[in-house]
Amino acid sequence: MSELLTELAHWTDGFAQSDWSSVLLFLLAFSESIFFPIPPDPLLIAIGIAKPGSAIWLAGLVTAGSVAGAVVGHTLGNRLGRPVLNRFVSDNKLGYAESLFEKFGVWAIIIAAFTPIPYKVFAILAGVMKLPIRPFLLASLIGRGARFFLIGVLIYIFGESIQTFFDDYFMWITIAVGLGIVAVVAAAFALSRTRRAKGAER
Repeated sequence: MSELLTELAHWTDGFAQSDWSSVLLFLLAFSESIFFPIPPDPLLIAIGIAKPGSAIWLAGLVTAGSVAGAVVGHTLGNRLGRPVLNRFVSDNKLGYAESLFEKFGVWAIIIAAFTPIPYKVFAILAGVMKLPIRPFLLASLIGRGARFFLIGVLIYIFGESIQTFFDDYFMWITIAVGLGIVAVVAAAFALSRTRRAKGAER
């Protein structure tokens, strides 16, 4: 992770044992999918390491908060349109997100869970592009669930010893997984088009 995320994780250490830590974790995940710039991963890691026996449950809590916020973001995009994105997203990030949607459709939501681009961009853009709510919700559950449950399961198995791994490698692993998903989905689309072309020739 970056130094900023590491420092944020250290800041949350003193808060991790609080009775309100789970509430903050849910609210952070919820708001990050709409407007907040800080991802919930550092807080999930800090609280999970403080309470490793609850790590998987916490992963489910973060997934629920993130998906609930994404639904709000989708609704805002659907009703307010592109201007809501232009206020806080750079043209480069928005252009990249749009290119993923154009190539992969709903699969872009799953890919988004493992890319550095904030998830809220994809959530709101899905609404702007009128992606139906049901496939959006399913893709969000799969993508965000995979990301956060990966963290939860690793903490549950390895406990505090996993902290250094997260600090040094987790961001790069998520990027690698994201690129892998892009490659697999692209190959699947290419294979599907090839089969359709052969069928049309017959």
